[in-house]
Amino acid sequence: MDELSPRQVTIQDPFWTARFEINSSRAIFHQWDQLEASGCIDNFRIAAGELDGLREGWFFADSDAYKWLDAAARILATQPDPALTTLMDSLIALLERTQDRDGYLFTYNQIHFPGTRWVNLMIEHELYCHGHLIEAGVSHYQATNKTAMLEIARRAADRVTMDFFGKGPEHTPGHEEIEIALLRLYEVTGHVLYLEMARQFLEQRGRKPQPLFAISLIRQFRSVAARLSFVRKQQKMYLAQHPGYSPKKVPPNNFAKKAANSYVRWIFSELNGKYLQQHAPIRKQTVPVGHSVRFGYLQTAAAMLRRIQVDETLLPALEKSWEHMVRQRMYVTGGIGSVPGLEGFGNDYELDPEYAYAETCASLASLFWNWQMSLITGASKYSDLFEWQLYNAAAVGMGLSGVNYLYNNPLTCKGGVTRKAWYSVPCCPSNLSRTWADLGKYIYSAEKEAIWIHQFIGSKATLQKDGPAQIEIESGLPWEGKIRIHLQPAISTEFTLHFRIPSWVSNFTEFAGVKINGEPLTPLTDPQPNLPHPAESTAQGYDPRQSRYLSIQRLWSAGDVLELDFDMPVTLRRAHPKVRGHRHKVAITRGPLVYCLESTDNPGVEVISTRLDAASLTFEPAPHLLGGITILRGQTVDGQPLTFIPYHLWANRGESQMTVWVNI
Repeated sequence: MDELSPRQVTIQDPFWTARFEINSSRAIFHQWDQLEASGCIDNFRIAAGELDGLREGWFFADSDAYKWLDAAARILATQPDPALTTLMDSLIALLERTQDRDGYLFTYNQIHFPGTRWVNLMIEHELYCHGHLIEAGVSHYQATNKTAMLEIARRAADRVTMDFFGKGPEHTPGHEEIEIALLRLYEVTGHVLYLEMARQFLEQRGRKPQPLFAISLIRQFRSVAARLSFVRKQQKMYLAQHPGYSPKKVPPNNFAKKAANSYVRWIFSELNGKYLQQHAPIRKQTVPVGHSVRFGYLQTAAAMLRRIQVDETLLPALEKSWEHMVRQRMYVTGGIGSVPGLEGFGNDYELDPEYAYAETCASLASLFWNWQMSLITGASKYSDLFEWQLYNAAAVGMGLSGVNYLYNNPLTCKGGVTRKAWYSVPCCPSNLSRTWADLGKYIYSAEKEAIWIHQFIGSKATLQKDGPAQIEIESGLPWEGKIRIHLQPAISTEFTLHFRIPSWVSNFTEFAGVKINGEPLTPLTDPQPNLPHPAESTAQGYDPRQSRYLSIQRLWSAGDVLELDFDMPVTLRRAHPKVRGHRHKVAITRGPLVYCLESTDNPGVEVISTRLDAASLTFEPAPHLLGGITILRGQTVDGQPLTFIPYHLWANRGESQMTVWVNI
């Protein structure tokens, strides 16, 4: 199955177009301003010898500039903007001046430890940073056809392959990302060494005996501490010599409520390798563990490798880990990562809504993984989870203004978690921006004799089916279930159109609710039914395996219209009995949206402890609230009115209390 370029798709959607415009006109420029204000861009100027001052931020701060560049390039692929082009070109020129002649680029070492490289691969994230640098180069080339940034990326990739190819498992990155980058670079250049380097990084995970791994990791932590101490002395000396110097202001970190044993759990997870997905070879990693973003990037890279170079031995572990995540380690929003101290997975059914970390970047990593699995298998469950996470776990990360963000995303908040303009680790904002900019490529895919519709997002695309064939989707989602699909093949052409029946649709029989050119659909062929997965209780009551693809094979002609009318009832979802604290509680959903109670809309109600009269729930449009939404109305058991809003919109109006799980 082949994915489309975002350039082949134009999004025209009542829900997503506004987010596209905010992303390209405000969010991306706000992010640049924050990178400048926090000193991230100055780090490159200092490393290039063009500015005198102190390097600011974490040792992996370079990656934030690269992700911004990646996002800017993806935006420009479909939305040209001279001002954004100017910023992007200035950064590319700066990176070219900063990069060592042999391709190495890591300002932490270049400024503080010249000539030192690849010292603490598990912790300091040099390869992670080089990965995002390479991805930015690929995205820029795909968007502009210019090679300046691609050449920077290739020099970095060549440095990585020269320094690491053929080396053992002790030379494995602590934060997965370089693997995705090298595979993307291989797809653009065809240079086989990039493919083989990515394979090596994947294959050597978990190959070092656990005691030796723990000893090596402890040594690296000691080295990191010693290096940080040296850096602080350098900074102190510089400030003493420059009494008038004002350091750039780095924002504080995000707030997350943590259990008392979080630190102890993190230590054990680090030392046994699970935090870093170093506890077992990739084909034996069938349970989601450790840092959830790293896990998602690892799964994405393994799936990409399976898609690019068919290796059936990789697929079973990918499928098993996905199944385990959905059944036992995922929140009802699709968020992953239940232990703030780990920024990652807990035990089976450990899904406390207040401790939920559910990092925005983790949901994006899961989107990338689901997309690769969709392309490999054609199974509807992956596109269904993509949709669910897109509208809930991912969309919550960016505020309506485009200039404030959530890093972690609890499902119950008694206070402390608010949207911020920036963070000391600002990995999520530009990651969101590059995902929104690329959204068009996740809607359709194509095969020789088939078109697949994975997401019902209003859009137009042009494909080749015995000549150019245009397909257009009109969508009422996420507020209404009415979908119209217009087909305009250049000549009448026979092919199969696969479209997904979402898991949230109830009582959808094979041909009910579908019309072609105004007539109810009757079977033109007798395809093998793609039956949903048997009903099974998942941890939080959402099961993407209940979705399916409906396949229509016919001679399609210009002007054909396929109409879908999905019912969108209000659904009460219950957690598995093994999930603590959820007895007599429900999560309320409608269509692809999870809803929540926010104190802003419910003055005088203790939203976290109140009891809902479930029979009272209705839905209604609220055109003037939060940009125009559908709200749910209800009342408490003692008659107090309640207003529910989509979860992804909470915290847009200042600090508040909020809960997804409501007492009944």
